[in-house]
Amino acid sequence: MTERKARADAARNREAVLAAADELFARSDSPRGVSMEQVAAAAGVGKGTLFRRFGDRTGLIRAVFTARSEAVRAAVESGPPPLGPATPAPDRVPALLDALLVLKLDNRHLSLALEESGAGSPYEAEHYGWWHGALRDALAETEAVPDADYASHVLLAAVRADLVEHLVAAEGMSGEEIRGRLGEYVGKVLGWGRPGRGASFP
Repeated sequence: MTERKARADAARNREAVLAAADELFARSDSPRGVSMEQVAAAAGVGKGTLFRRFGDRTGLIRAVFTARSEAVRAAVESGPPPLGPATPAPDRVPALLDALLVLKLDNRHLSLALEESGAGSPYEAEHYGWWHGALRDALAETEAVPDADYASHVLLAAVRADLVEHLVAAEGMSGEEIRGRLGEYVGKVLGWGRPGRGASFP
């Protein structure tokens, strides 16, 4: 087998695994209820291939969540307002938090499982560090926030997956209600008044 064919086969296997895991996770109450054996069978690959590629179920959950996050992250890195880097902080910060909240609302069980995985600290996860950096950089552009690094941690606490799950499942809040309350909270905490609604993603 040539190296090019091996790479192509590996890429196809990866896409098949991600598609199978995505579908199985969507049908399950929790990604933790889906076994690696089920994913391997649905993707048509050997279990060994699955473990070599993703390490364990946490690695697979992380890969699926990352795939679902790609459009939002691309918009934050190089997109137009209100998420893109050229947006003034008073518009961009609430839009970033709203986009992240929508992502977690649309992937409640997946994001909850991801935050509960690994070393037990969601703050050590790659996606947390990425969002923290994006918020910190946006906040650092304004003198209204003296400690952008700490403020970013505080704001991200408002969209933790376990909080989102509690508000929806235990308190019966709708996604729109949570988004509205978050927008009001961010405006009051940062002293920017009530910001407009951020960008929405399907």
